Amino acid sequence: MLEVLVKRVKDGDAEAFAQLFAQYEVDLYKMAYVYVGNEADALDIVQEVAYRSFKYIHSLQGATYIKTWLMRIAINCATDVLKKRGNIMPYEEDFEESDEPFEELPEKWALEDVMTKLTKEEKDVILLRFYQDHTLQQTAAILQLKLGTTKTILYRALRKLRQVLEQEVQE
Repeated sequence: MLEVLVKRVKDGDAEAFAQLFAQYEVDLYKMAYVYVGNEADALDIVQEVAYRSFKYIHSLQGATYIKTWLMRIAINCATDVLKKRGNIMPYEEDFEESDEPFEELPEKWALEDVMTKLTKEEKDVILLRFYQDHTLQQTAAILQLKLGTTKTILYRALRKLRQVLEQEVQE
């Protein structure tokens, strides 16, 4: 079914695109809202994702990658909005390998706290991994990073968040 819809969209069928896009619209909105923090900008981002995805659907490699592809577009659009506002943190250049065991993100960390304590790259990984339930491999693919780099970013983010949580508990 998904392959048929994607093929129809690639052939220029706007109705098929509307059906396809509707399947992912809520997830795209949630991701955009987390990035920009307000409804109006999040809705604008979803609209921009719809435009870009329809315009560039021919570049989609396969129907199985549609959600990953749309999420990547949403992240790029959200980043563009944040850049225009002037409040985006640049990616850090140095990556450290970590041997720390993987841990689940504690439930008491609110999403808003996560967003304010992390760099953009760390936010990307945390959001995709824990709030969109992507695997590390899927997260790496969406962000176009190597798996090892994605793990390092995740461990660094979790370490940062653990330190912030420990400080809050001590206060």
